[in-house]
Amino acid sequence: MSARRPAVLARPELRPTEVTRGEVEDLLFLEAHLLDEWRMEEWLELWAEDAEYVVPTNDNPDADPDNDLMYINHDHRLLKGLVVRLMSVHAHREYPWSKTRHVVSNVRVLGEDESGLVHADAVFMVWRFRNQDRDCYVGRYDIRVRRTGSGLELVRKWVTLDAWTLAPYGAVSIVL
Repeated sequence: MSARRPAVLARPELRPTEVTRGEVEDLLFLEAHLLDEWRMEEWLELWAEDAEYVVPTNDNPDADPDNDLMYINHDHRLLKGLVVRLMSVHAHREYPWSKTRHVVSNVRVLGEDESGLVHADAVFMVWRFRNQDRDCYVGRYDIRVRRTGSGLELVRKWVTLDAWTLAPYGAVSIVL
């Protein structure tokens, strides 16, 4: 692991924000509900056009998506493709769909940066059940949200997994 935090994870100077913890919790709880119900098109609507959804590998949680291997490194276009794949009967890793349960906790609003993005973090646990398989993913979300006319939208979600391995398959086939 590198000695310094890459620019993508560096904490800029943050100022107080009017966005409340309750608003961020509501957004994350809605996201969790939509994912658990496989309402993927509605889930995609939570995301900004300049979205980033990143899951670095377990052995390098501070990786730089431009230079290092990632489990997932999606912009809005790739998120749309992910939704299409997951909703298809041809997504054999997720058809029939897994039963998932997303649990989000310890949400903190850290402040707002100069560009107006609100920085927050939370911890999560996602259980996935499919046939005889049971997987549990635990970790931390580093989140950026933006206020819109209708509420908040997700701009960035950086998912750091606590486990050092992804057993048994070494892959993530659901949205964390």
